[in-house]
Amino acid sequence: MRTARRLLATTMIVWLAVLGLVPTTAQAAPATRYDGVLPNGATWIADVPANWNGTLLLYSHGYNPGPANPPVNSPDPANAEALLARGYALAGSSYSRPGWVTDTAARDQLDTLQAVTALIGRPRRAVALGTSFGGMITGQLAERGGRRLDGAVATCGLMGGGIDLHNYQLDGSHALAQLLLAGQQVKLVHFADPAEAFATAGRMVAALDQAQASPEGRARIALITALFQEPAWVAGQPKPAPGDIEAQQVGRYQNLRAILPFIVLGRFDMEQSAGGNPTWNTGVNYRRQLAESGLLAQVAQLYHRAGADLHADLNLLTHTADVTADPAAYRWMLDTSTLTGRLDMPVLTLHTTDDGLVPVQHEEEYADDVHASGSGALLRQAYADHAGHCAFTTAELVAAVVTMDRRIDTGRWDGLADPHRMQALADSLGLGPAAFIRFHPPEFLGDRPAPVR
Repeated sequence: MRTARRLLATTMIVWLAVLGLVPTTAQAAPATRYDGVLPNGATWIADVPANWNGTLLLYSHGYNPGPANPPVNSPDPANAEALLARGYALAGSSYSRPGWVTDTAARDQLDTLQAVTALIGRPRRAVALGTSFGGMITGQLAERGGRRLDGAVATCGLMGGGIDLHNYQLDGSHALAQLLLAGQQVKLVHFADPAEAFATAGRMVAALDQAQASPEGRARIALITALFQEPAWVAGQPKPAPGDIEAQQVGRYQNLRAILPFIVLGRFDMEQSAGGNPTWNTGVNYRRQLAESGLLAQVAQLYHRAGADLHADLNLLTHTADVTADPAAYRWMLDTSTLTGRLDMPVLTLHTTDDGLVPVQHEEEYADDVHASGSGALLRQAYADHAGHCAFTTAELVAAVVTMDRRIDTGRWDGLADPHRMQALADSLGLGPAAFIRFHPPEFLGDRPAPVR
């Protein structure tokens, strides 16, 4: 088992490095460093610049599979340097342990805020800032922070919540197993150990590569990637033209191939924390899922060109969907890994338009939840025209922080988060390029009625 866990940690660290998510603790500008340990063993660090402007940024870091569990207080050294230079103090914890730690992460962050405040004094304002997994934690802090926090900036976050995240990933995995590994036993949930999850991921990637070589296989990959909500634009490559469905299919295939080992291995870790499988696809109508993805016409066109039967494949997926949730694991995830949308403070989210790991569709679901709760006036959402997960420029991220600072100052949004205003602000910072854009994300596919228990 120890060997399997080392395999999980080593493999996931490699994928985190590829995706740019490995936490760093580098202090990139002169500042006073503070550190400490919380009662549950979580460690924390804080950097306070000499020219502190009175704002403390409480940074929630992205997913870290371990085994190392360092405290992190900024997205990366370049952003740390830029924020410290503008007078922002930075604080953040390790969380109590590596992995899917939604049961303690928000509490660890609030305890860090209390510990830092005890040493440096009460800040003029405190703003939660988070990345990816930490974006979801920032969303939780925006619902629980009360008078301890004044605002929140959630970037590239899992804003649809942990259950819905793993539900749509289950949909995509189910489609891949049924359509590309037909007749084979493919385990999608309840992995016994990391090695079993790693083996499943390897079989899936090999099946994708084989299918990509034929028109029928490419059509089926188009269906699979639509369920995974994969974007067509690949980081480092030209953006496919709107009408070039072949190039878009290739881009979605490449994006899924890059992240598939990471998400399959991540499911094992999540199930370990939840105590079982909290997700399900019983009752899912995959024809409806494809229609809601906005890609039905494109997938149908590729099926038609290949002479394949989309109707039959969608019926197959619907009729073979038989994964049920473990009630206790579902309740654990419901209690620890979801967002209600009921905000205690103003929130600004920031997402790239083409994020292969955390699809921008998460923002559509989050907006729905926030507006349904009656908190819509507190939320604004911004988008950067890039491919990649958390692929923001320094100018974009700092502009998001400054925008929240101004929102807290004035008590009103007044167009502060409009893309042209944020672009002008980013351009004025002298930190390089920015690409804010007006954008409306597609429909999110992970939301579904609660499982019958």
